Amino acid sequence: MAVAKRPPLIAGNWKMHGTLNDSAELVSMFKKVVAEPRDAQMLLCPPFTHLMAVGKWLKESNILLGAQNLSHQPSLGAYTGEVHGSMLKDVGCSFVIIGHSERRQFYGETDDLVAQKFQVAQAAGLIPILCVGETLEQHQKGKTESVVVGQMMAVLKMAGVAAFSDAVIAYEPVWAIGTGRTATPSQAQKVHALIRATIGEHDATISSDLRILYGGSVKGDNARELLSMDDIDGGLVGGASLKAEEFAAIFQAALVRK
Repeated sequence: MAVAKRPPLIAGNWKMHGTLNDSAELVSMFKKVVAEPRDAQMLLCPPFTHLMAVGKWLKESNILLGAQNLSHQPSLGAYTGEVHGSMLKDVGCSFVIIGHSERRQFYGETDDLVAQKFQVAQAAGLIPILCVGETLEQHQKGKTESVVVGQMMAVLKMAGVAAFSDAVIAYEPVWAIGTGRTATPSQAQKVHALIRATIGEHDATISSDLRILYGGSVKGDNARELLSMDDIDGGLVGGASLKAEEFAAIFQAALVRK
C-alpha cells in the first residue's frame, strides 16, 4: 500500500527545563537549520513561562510553536494556575501536547480528562498532539494493544473520528522515555500501524492522512531508521531537543525520510 504524503513533524518537548537565555540560544540555532521552507516541519514546545518570548523569536521563521499542556476548562474563568487554549493562541501557539505520559503518571490525568483537553484544544484553534502509550509493566504483560487502543477510544467516543483530521497522535512507550531504552523500529512500526488501523476502522481517508509521531528516546543516531518505517511520521523528542546538534540531526533525518 502506498504511503500517504504526510509531511514529517519533529517536535521538541522542552518539559520543565532551561532559562530564557537557554531558549534564546536554541531558537537562534534552530532558525538556521530551518532557514528555508523544508519538506519536514519543526515544532518547539517550551515551558509556559517562555512561550511569549519564544513566540516572538519565531515570528517570520519556518518553525512552529506549541505548548506542553492546557486546561480542560472550556472557557476563561476563576481557575487559578490554569492556562486556557485561547491564551496559547494569543502567544502564537498552533499545537499543544495532550495527555503526555508524565501528565498521566504524575498528575493523574485520566483518559476522559485527556479527551476533554483534546476537544478544548481544537475549540481554541489548536492542533492537539494526543499522546498514547503503555508502561513497562503493561508492555511486559502484553497489554500494549489494549492500552493504546483504549486511550484512543476515549477520544474517539468523545470527539468523533472527524476530529482526527486536524490532530496528531504520538506513540510514546513509557518504558522508553528517559530510560535509554528505545523500541526497535519494527516494534514502533507495529504500534503505529495499529494506531492507523484503529482510526481506519472509522474513516480510511483520515487514517491515511494522520501523522503519527514516535516519542521514546529519539536521538540523532536512531532517528533515520525509525523514520524509515511506513507509519512513523516524525518524532516527539524530549531530552535530545535541548541539544542543538542532536535535535538538528533528528530533523535532518526527517528530511530524507522515504
